[in-house]
Amino acid sequence: MGVMDLRTRYLGLDLAHPFMPGASPLSNHIDSVLRLEDAGASAIVLNSLFEEDVVRYSAAPDRYLERLLRIKQRAHLPVIASLNGTTAEGWLHYGRIIEQAGADALELNFYFIATDPREDALTVERHVIDIAAVLKESLRIPIAVKLSPFFSALPNLAAQLDRIGVDGLVLFNRFYQPDFDPETLDTSLTIQLSTSADLLLRLRWIAILAGRVRASLALTGGVHDSRDAVKAVLAGADAVQIVSALLESGPARLKTIRQGFEQWAAAHDYASTNEMRGRFSASRAAMTAAAERSRYIDTLQLWQGGTS
Repeated sequence: MGVMDLRTRYLGLDLAHPFMPGASPLSNHIDSVLRLEDAGASAIVLNSLFEEDVVRYSAAPDRYLERLLRIKQRAHLPVIASLNGTTAEGWLHYGRIIEQAGADALELNFYFIATDPREDALTVERHVIDIAAVLKESLRIPIAVKLSPFFSALPNLAAQLDRIGVDGLVLFNRFYQPDFDPETLDTSLTIQLSTSADLLLRLRWIAILAGRVRASLALTGGVHDSRDAVKAVLAGADAVQIVSALLESGPARLKTIRQGFEQWAAAHDYASTNEMRGRFSASRAAMTAAAERSRYIDTLQLWQGGTS
């Protein structure tokens, strides 16, 4: 068999392969971006511009835009910006100036915790859809929506976003939860990097959505080695965003994962990424609600522990 065709298409962008760094501090400095490019990144997702930061420091988002421009000038790979807004006006305003600065695509990073008992699920979902619809109408660059796994009917929300023309869905945002000291009652902020165990939730939902929405699907969270990467594509991911593994091991880890992926695919007689993609998606496997319930019961019954 010849060289495997790793090409993929994500957000309308033709990429050399599915593997890219997701939003993280790795994009903060041009040197690390160039190291990621040297390691073969197919694209790069910038860390998010937060509307609160702009308001808090009473400054225009010049630093973010300058970094975007420098990356576009120095690197030769697609640049996907990321935006986290708090107001409808902010989402639109900053989305427009990010587009003007030359981003190839925009990832809408919806990070919202519903804490008001009077706010129902429909209201939360409507907010996401309305913001995405406004930006889709107003911007020319492709738009991806980065979601959390906590929506009560995620396939329905995905279908609604798909109908308004969103170009991609990114699964999933990671929620960083504060700890607290029971003695002082003070909160403490910690960051725990992902592990391969975090991948399972992403695989499940990518597999459920693959083939059922037109939008591109990106998996982010839990990909640490080439086997994880293989699972992501088999589930149906068009793009695989990697962060924690790169923070732990450096940009060269990206090349190692890609090479291992290619070796596995060749050993299993796959000629292209497209041939692999979605082989374990819901459109091919039995993933009905009844099947999900059956697997849940079977999993519980795997545990045969107890006292003797």
